[in-house]
Amino acid sequence: MAFAGSIDLLTMTIPNRVSLALVAAFPVAAALIGMDWMTFASHLGAGALMLAVGIGTFARGWLGGGDAKLLAAAALWLGFEHLAGYLLLVAIAGGALALLILSYRNWVPPAWMLGQPWAMRLHDRKVGIPYGVALAAAALWIYPSTPWFTGFAA
Repeated sequence: MAFAGSIDLLTMTIPNRVSLALVAAFPVAAALIGMDWMTFASHLGAGALMLAVGIGTFARGWLGGGDAKLLAAAALWLGFEHLAGYLLLVAIAGGALALLILSYRNWVPPAWMLGQPWAMRLHDRKVGIPYGVALAAAALWIYPSTPWFTGFAA
């Protein structure tokens, strides 16, 4: 997730392989912590629901395609048990990120930033917000309260 947020910040894209790697790693990790089939199916349902929501928000132009897939991958790992908390944290992190970027766009960047394509892209008012940063931050924020943390820590 940290990689997804970082790459989105720098390039405004989240490669498909990042979301696919998260999805592919899920069944392996689920087996390692002994997740039962009902919980596994519930996690699949959470991922599918958020994929549908993500596709809908992408179709309306509210979210990028990579963000939609990352949202679904995060929901797969978190399941319904932590989904509402995750979405609340996404909203908080996304709001803070938007405020930071909007304020950044109101000042003249220092000379050292002028040669940095990612910094100038973020400064461009015609470019969206790299929401993968908020998605990743929220996932990392909620992670310690999930069975993944306690399952692997035991």
